[in-house]
Amino acid sequence: MKLCRVLGPVTSTAKDPAYEGLTLLVVEPVRPDGRTATGTSFLAVDRVQAGEGDLVLVMQEGNGVRQLFAQAPNAHFPVRSIIVGVVDAIDYGGGAPAS
Repeated sequence: MKLCRVLGPVTSTAKDPAYEGLTLLVVEPVRPDGRTATGTSFLAVDRVQAGEGDLVLVMQEGNGVRQLFAQAPNAHFPVRSIIVGVVDAIDYGGGAPAS
């Protein structure tokens, strides 16, 4: 799992039919303080109705992602990253909690 900040939504006029009804968001990995970026931004499928600026948990383990979509009608499509939770606060002992 990666801690990420949502940068914004992805809008497309044409996409693979497997992605119909799914929301794609641009996310950027961040440190536990929730503010400092640690890597390059990437796309993730949103399953928790996250919004721009939200701190989220992103799963990138292929088998775990496949299991979350196992019963979906579009279960056989290429997906690498999925947002599985919105983080309310972090208390890691390194200062004030991030939110």
